Amino acid sequence: MTAAGRAAPIEVSYFPGCSLATTAKENNQSLIESCARLGIRLVEIPDWNCCGSSSAHSIDHRIAFDLACRNLALAPAGRPLVTACPSCTLRLKHAQHLLRHDAGARGRYETLWGRPYDPDLHVRHFFGLMVEIDWRSRIGNGDVVPLDLTFAPYYGCMLNRPAALRPSTDHHGVMERVLGDLGMRSVLWASSTQCCGTFLTVARPDIVTPKVNAILQNAADSGAECVVTACAMCHMNLEVRCTLKAPIPIFHFSELIALAFGSARRDWFSRHLIDPRPLLSRKGLAA
Repeated sequence: MTAAGRAAPIEVSYFPGCSLATTAKENNQSLIESCARLGIRLVEIPDWNCCGSSSAHSIDHRIAFDLACRNLALAPAGRPLVTACPSCTLRLKHAQHLLRHDAGARGRYETLWGRPYDPDLHVRHFFGLMVEIDWRSRIGNGDVVPLDLTFAPYYGCMLNRPAALRPSTDHHGVMERVLGDLGMRSVLWASSTQCCGTFLTVARPDIVTPKVNAILQNAADSGAECVVTACAMCHMNLEVRCTLKAPIPIFHFSELIALAFGSARRDWFSRHLIDPRPLLSRKGLAA
């Protein structure tokens, strides 16, 4: 029996968010598959809604707060609420911060949702969960396919910001350590926390495209064969706005864990705009 088989299973609440339910379905599916192999059961909260991301909070802070709070109200007590999107994590944790420090916000929450807010609800990005559960005790060795890939870890700009909402454990380095345990090699590069342009991609592609090209060119110049992202929005921007002639492929972090466990599906990779399958074939890793 593998170490993953011996590790006690755990159950967490799961907030997919809009990107993982639409443009990044492969991120959602591979996360669920990966967690199942790690002994983590993701229980999707019922009837969740948009977290109040940039399209809301940049226009109406009150509506954005209410959207985030509704999701918090739907999360059951007694288990952490896990997200895979840094932006979703930020919006949910920001709502929690207001509820903790603003009596008026708590009153509005109780009026709208008919319950007091739960000060013990632990909102975690998936990276934080990986640190807390000690992934090495769950990965095992016997059922893992080594991934002979050199990658540039791309965290984006939101995971540890702002300082008031910073997690107790630093997320940076998680991809290097986990994927390193799966046989991959990370490169040191200058763009791991550069902003991808986020929602400016819709209104100002003229700003986003040069940023994206610079990020991907820096990854390639640093010796990476691929980029691994922590954020579905970053992943989409890197693929949609890149105009380089021969860009290196981009993977969701969860896709590579699933690939190492042998549970990746080829249709995940067919959804990528920069096709990673030629690289995987050259490495003998075609799913």
